Amino acid sequence: MVAAGLLLCCVGGSAKAQGSTLYGGGIKVPLNDDGSKYIRFITWHQVWARYNENNSGSIRNNEQQDNTLDFGLRRSRVLLYAQISPRFLIVSHFGINNQNAVSGGLAATDGKKPQLFLHDAYTEYKVFGNALSVGAGLHYWNGISRMTNTSTLNFMAIDAPIFNWPTIDATDQFARMIGVYAKGKLGKLDYRVAVNDAFSTTLGRTITSASNYNPENNKKVYQGYFNYQFLEQESNLLPYMVGTYLGTKKVFNIGAGFMHHGDGAWHAEQRGLTQDTVKTNIDLFGVDAFLDLPLNQESGTALTAYTVYYNYDFGRDYVRSIGIMNPATGGGALRGNAYPTVGTGNILYTQVGYLLPKDLLGEKARLQPYGAFSYNNFEGLRDNSGDKVPAKVLDIGANVYLEGHHAKFTLNYRNRPDYTNINNLKYRPEITLQAMIYL
Repeated sequence: MVAAGLLLCCVGGSAKAQGSTLYGGGIKVPLNDDGSKYIRFITWHQVWARYNENNSGSIRNNEQQDNTLDFGLRRSRVLLYAQISPRFLIVSHFGINNQNAVSGGLAATDGKKPQLFLHDAYTEYKVFGNALSVGAGLHYWNGISRMTNTSTLNFMAIDAPIFNWPTIDATDQFARMIGVYAKGKLGKLDYRVAVNDAFSTTLGRTITSASNYNPENNKKVYQGYFNYQFLEQESNLLPYMVGTYLGTKKVFNIGAGFMHHGDGAWHAEQRGLTQDTVKTNIDLFGVDAFLDLPLNQESGTALTAYTVYYNYDFGRDYVRSIGIMNPATGGGALRGNAYPTVGTGNILYTQVGYLLPKDLLGEKARLQPYGAFSYNNFEGLRDNSGDKVPAKVLDIGANVYLEGHHAKFTLNYRNRPDYTNINNLKYRPEITLQAMIYL
């Protein structure tokens, strides 16, 4: 599944943010003599080779498979943006995601000819310096957390945990909605707020005792994220927040955010002989902290750490299982590599990485080992005794940077739960090698 997708901070200082001295300004076409009017182009591919021990009963091409070795395009994108003056900005972003040999294609039965679609398409006007800009369109100015606004070009771990985009492809379009937003900086406080239309969804068409999305709802979605930047300030020209600066920036932020969708969920309530439909709000909250700290100027070592706590309320016992670029096509909601990812309850996620000294791998390559852990404690995950069964996922890996984030390899080991039998939980390994280049 999913993604998000997303860039990084790709403005004038982007070469520094990427950890690359050779990249420069990228593909940037000036439209006047002083370069104040320009168009910038960015394109990237993230290619995965993966070994996956499948969940019990997983089926691929009508054959049960206990494990799978597969290849896929996690993301393939093109982004361009332009300023015809310092006050006006236009952003267009399109591409594909999650294509492998059996899924992600135009037809639901295979992976061929995936649909090229818009990720972002919005315009923006600067009202008052850095304090206030307003925009409208299909956009990624999200609430809830830093990671809900994250860039996919400079992750530290191999990918996002996905619950950072809690309505992914349900009431949003790959973590985007159509609406209006405002963003800016007030001193060291960086803010973004938005009012959007929710996309229609079929996920809740069959109403059950467990809550799901309400398909009969036309209320607006309100969201916002606020973070206080104690040390160096981060750019907010584009919405995509950096995952790791590779020791080129000293950042410490604390943030909090929300999303509210009135009557966004519904469930069936049995009252005597009658069944009533009960509508509830979707209320999602997050608090987080981000640290990116150079440790030794001479050796280039650096520490990156991020922690976020989510409190999600989608209504009674809501749980959604997701498998990224799932290698299996059959076997139910928990096939392949899927596990309970989003739900009503609490989520704690943390990641830590250490950029090793410059000369460890030679003149240009850099090595950054990392670890990430998530703990999903949902109301709707209970065993036969009625006890909650939390979903715990461990990722351990390393990035090899050949040209900062512009050319890198990532090797990741994941230990994830198989909920095929919630009363006898098993953990399955997943090993992924990613090759990524962006220009």
